[in-house]
Amino acid sequence: MERHHFEEDLKTLKQRLLHMGALVEERAHQAILSLIERRQEVAEKVIDGDREVNDLQIEIDDRCVKLLALQQPMATDLRLITSAMKINDDLERIGDQAVNIAENVVKLLPNPPLRPLIDIPRMAELAEAMTRDALDAFVKRDPELARSVLRRDDEVDQLKDQVFRVLLTYMMADPGTIERALGLILISRNLERIADHATNIAEDVIFMVEAKDVRHHHEEAKA
Repeated sequence: MERHHFEEDLKTLKQRLLHMGALVEERAHQAILSLIERRQEVAEKVIDGDREVNDLQIEIDDRCVKLLALQQPMATDLRLITSAMKINDDLERIGDQAVNIAENVVKLLPNPPLRPLIDIPRMAELAEAMTRDALDAFVKRDPELARSVLRRDDEVDQLKDQVFRVLLTYMMADPGTIERALGLILISRNLERIADHATNIAEDVIFMVEAKDVRHHHEEAKA
C-alpha cells in the first residue's frame, strides 16, 4: 500500500470515528432528554438505535486491523491506530450507557416524578461536554484539551455522590419511593460511566500525542 493511500485511509478512519462519536453523543443526549421531558418514544428510539452503533464499531475495528496489516506504520501512526481502536471501544460503551439510561427511563415513566431533576441534567451536560472535548482533542492532537477533560471527572463523581445522598433520604423516609429512587441512582451511575469513558479517550489522546501513559497517574496527568 502506497503512503498516499495509507494517509487517505487514516483520514477516513478519523472521520468514521468522529461519526461514531457524534452518534453516541446524540444518543446519550436523547436518553437524558427522554427523562427530563418524560417522552417514552424518545427513550425507545435510543434503545432501537443500538444496532447501528454496534455495526459501526465493527466497521472501525476492521479499518484499524487492515491499516495495521497492510502497512508497516511508523511509531506515530501506530499510536494513532491503536488509540483509535481503544477510543472506538469506549465510544461503543458510551452508546451502551445511553441505552441503559433509556431502559431505566422506560421503567420510571409510568410513575409520577419523584423530585425535580437538577443534579442529573448537570451531570449529563458535563459528561457530554467531556466526550465532545475528548474527541476534539483527538482530532486536533491537543493534549492540553485532553487534560482539561481529566480535570472535570471529579466534578461528575461529586454530583453522582450527591444524587445518591439525596435519594437515599427519600428511600429512608418513604419505602414507596425506593423503585423510582433506585432508577435515578442507576441513571446517575450511567452518566458517571460516560464521563469515565470520556476520560479514557482523553488519556488515549495524551498517549497518542506524547507517547506518555497516564492511566495510573491521574494527578500528574491533570497538572
